Amino acid sequence: MSRLGVPAPVPARSRGVSRLLWQDPGQVRLGMRRFRLGPARDLLEEAGRSFTTGFNAMVAGEPGRIDDLRDDLRGFAYEGAGMACATLDLLTLTGGRRLRELLSGQGLLHPHLIHLGTGWAYARMRLRPMWGIRSVHPLLRWMAHDGFGFHQGFFCADRTVGRQRTAGLMDRTRRAIFDQGLGRMLWFHECARADDVALRIAEFPAGRRADLWSGAGLAATYVGGASTRDLERLASAASGDGFRAHLAQGSAFACAFRLISGVVPDHTVAAAPVLCGAEVDEAAAWTDTALVALGHNACSGEDYQAWRAGIRKAWARRDRDT
Repeated sequence: MSRLGVPAPVPARSRGVSRLLWQDPGQVRLGMRRFRLGPARDLLEEAGRSFTTGFNAMVAGEPGRIDDLRDDLRGFAYEGAGMACATLDLLTLTGGRRLRELLSGQGLLHPHLIHLGTGWAYARMRLRPMWGIRSVHPLLRWMAHDGFGFHQGFFCADRTVGRQRTAGLMDRTRRAIFDQGLGRMLWFHECARADDVALRIAEFPAGRRADLWSGAGLAATYVGGASTRDLERLASAASGDGFRAHLAQGSAFACAFRLISGVVPDHTVAAAPVLCGAEVDEAAAWTDTALVALGHNACSGEDYQAWRAGIRKAWARRDRDT
């Protein structure tokens, strides 16, 4: 939808490479994927269609169409644009030129979502994240593994959710970030039903549940779709499972993503006190403080995990003090 409430123009199929890469918006329909359906279906599918709009706009050379979307949907579109730029860069062996231009230009306010989108590109091309693309953000680049996990869960749910498989050749750090993305996807898989998300996470081995809870907290806060009462049950379930801090860490990530973009929707404002025990600006500040604590040279997967751990520590201090 546009800012005026009318449907935003969808990029038409172009000729050449653009036509070959064009993504069908219908692929995000939850019913087609055999996901759970519920009251949040329209909201979640709208987010998915915005993703494909961003992808198609970028490969068609019409990036301005992203700005025709409603303000709170543009983040999803820039995630799709990140996938498009990474795909084109990998196909043309540019080393990430288009991706860097997007990050420093039109997508400046959505760096996290763009890096998540790169993981979709790698998954779609059957490559491991970060191969062939240089000089993007040294720490945010690890979010490609998160996007990779979301993609695999969304399009290979029987294998990734049902049989609980991960991608091969992944070390512990990469697998943890992959699971954060899978946890985000479970919010879509269970149609934002908090109780069903909790039950689905409970089916996984204990060693994977912390990161799944993190992803669920991120999606619940960024995407929305649940009432305050549902979010309270989600927080209670995470506490009972021993991973309340991880849920808060994911939620704090979402608060930061939204605050940086300049658009903080009502559902994010409502989720932050429930899942983080703090308002959006305070929760987002935890992510900044934890990042600064890593120093200027943070770039490894271990640094990324330390960033997440620092956010959990900030939440624990806040929870203890209150």
